[in-house]
Amino acid sequence: MANLHIVREHTLGLVKARKIAFKWAEQAEAEFGMDCIYTEGDEVDEVTFSRSGVKGALEVDASRFELRVQLGFLVGAFKHHIEAEIVKNLDVLL
Repeated sequence: MANLHIVREHTLGLVKARKIAFKWAEQAEAEFGMDCIYTEGDEVDEVTFSRSGVKGALEVDASRFELRVQLGFLVGAFKHHIEAEIVKNLDVLL
């Protein structure tokens, strides 16, 4: 099983970061067929997502995005491509 861990610092504050995280979740659902659940917290929001061979979470707070992804055996063969696509999408949103 392959794992991805991506962290992006930002200066947006929680309200703006929340909007970006929500948009990221919408894109993950539309482009990659992910099932996403968005949970707002007082200081940290979390987007959990999954589909066959992939599961993970995006944590968002006032100063950073932290993405952790577990890739199944077959999907893990495409780890570098998947990581590049996730980073590109997140960086475009930021």
